[in-house]
Amino acid sequence: MSPVLAGVLQLLALLAALALAYRPLGDYMARVYSSKKHYAPEKWIYKAVGANPNAEMRWPAYLRSVLAFSAVSVLFLYLLQRLQGHLPGSLGFVSIKPDQAFNTAASFVANTNWQSYAGEQAMGPLVQTGGLAVQNFLSAAVGMAVAVALVRGFARSRTGELGNFWSDLVRGTVRILLPLSLIAAVVLVACGVIQNFSGIHEVGQFLGVKQQWNGGAVASQEAIKELGTNGGGYFNANSAHPFENPTPFSNLFEVFLILLIPFSLTRTFGQMIGSVRQGYAILATMVTIWLGFTALMMWTEFGHHGPALQAAGGAMEGKEARFGIGASAIFSVATTLTSTGAVNSFHSSYTGLGGGIQMLGMQLGEIAPGGVGSGLYGMLIMAIIAVFIAGLMVGRTPEYLGKKIGTRQIKFAACYILITPALVLGFTALAMALPTPVTSMSNGGAHGFSEILYAYTSAGNNNGSAFAGLNANTQWFNTTTGLAMLLGRFLPMVFVLALAGSLAEQQPVPATAGTLRTEKPLFAFLLVGTILIVTGLTYFPALALGPLAEGLAS
Repeated sequence: MSPVLAGVLQLLALLAALALAYRPLGDYMARVYSSKKHYAPEKWIYKAVGANPNAEMRWPAYLRSVLAFSAVSVLFLYLLQRLQGHLPGSLGFVSIKPDQAFNTAASFVANTNWQSYAGEQAMGPLVQTGGLAVQNFLSAAVGMAVAVALVRGFARSRTGELGNFWSDLVRGTVRILLPLSLIAAVVLVACGVIQNFSGIHEVGQFLGVKQQWNGGAVASQEAIKELGTNGGGYFNANSAHPFENPTPFSNLFEVFLILLIPFSLTRTFGQMIGSVRQGYAILATMVTIWLGFTALMMWTEFGHHGPALQAAGGAMEGKEARFGIGASAIFSVATTLTSTGAVNSFHSSYTGLGGGIQMLGMQLGEIAPGGVGSGLYGMLIMAIIAVFIAGLMVGRTPEYLGKKIGTRQIKFAACYILITPALVLGFTALAMALPTPVTSMSNGGAHGFSEILYAYTSAGNNNGSAFAGLNANTQWFNTTTGLAMLLGRFLPMVFVLALAGSLAEQQPVPATAGTLRTEKPLFAFLLVGTILIVTGLTYFPALALGPLAEGLAS
């Protein structure tokens, strides 16, 4: 079987698995977030934190709860790392230095999981499991809660109430993420992923040097790492490490986990607003972009340029031989079009155009299908922009899902789409202008610029993957990427929740002959075009200096 055919067959198998899970999981999540019942374990949690799960919140109260909870999470994870050397379960590792502890705390709370450290050489099971893995659950649940709040903004009328953050957070964790992660962890253990607390042990010698392996609760962390679109690896090699991702089947299963909730949330959206066809339109937009990017990535990496690539069957540099080009391309696109950041190959070793596809996937806003929760609310923001553009074309006040899109709503949407590019391009320009940051580049020219552009694109969009040729473990990069992650995560949420509140206050307007049918294929194509044009106009000059220049020169 040719490598190209093998890649296509894996893609088809992935599509079939996602299609089978789409309806039952999407409907289940809609029931979870619409339920009025509280289970006993949930009541214990509400009592412990002093929250009333039945109290409805307007958007300022919902936002304050999100920010307060996240601030406490950052502080807790920071202190846990700083005290590691004095706590049990450290395996003898010292405490994490302040700038790196801040960066890691910001990263995992912001659902970015950017790592400037080698996990198996820096952190023991207490921090890995009790700190990082816990935040993998909670940061994903926060993103889902904000997305559900926006959906309620569309579904409700003449009220500013968006639900209860604490109820949404707990239900997302207890009823969705925990059971799915348990099932996924069992499957991963069956595939060969390790799950133990054996610590460090010697396994022999090589050229007179002792060889050591580090065990750990890897399968349980791997499950939520992918399912919650987190991406933080237990080991430095991430999902290229055989202890995290041992077989081609485990590799495809991990991609399935990455895409499962973000795609299924479109069904949840359709159910909660009372129109599954609207959910299908959003799904079609996501799938179109995702399949297009996957095809482009396979084309660039299977392209035969030179005798070495012809002999290898494609661009095999930086890719695991047990996965090959097709599976690596699928994994790469899945992670960069979501906020996952997990890698099973070395992104810096992709072709120039392949690296550009990875960056562009993040620069779209990671909305195809995007992160858990963040992908849905990001796509709905772009849908509002698309409706506004269509309204300008025909000279009528735009409407989306029965809600008028006026000046206030467009201001919120515009602020949302401007925040991340401002962070990415601003920090990139600053890093290139100052003398110290550029010394972290391992390459010069276009590829060196791509290393820094990729780093801030990944941080600002809460992805977490890296070109890895960049030495990011410096005070400059730990501090600036940490700020980019926090601002890139929580500033957009301000405008998402403000938009949700303004929509919930409206009285729905009836559809007329002039209303844009947003459940039709025409709108899906308009939405795809809007996304590509807005992103292209924003990032094309920067991409031209980096991956495009490198790709055209090769």
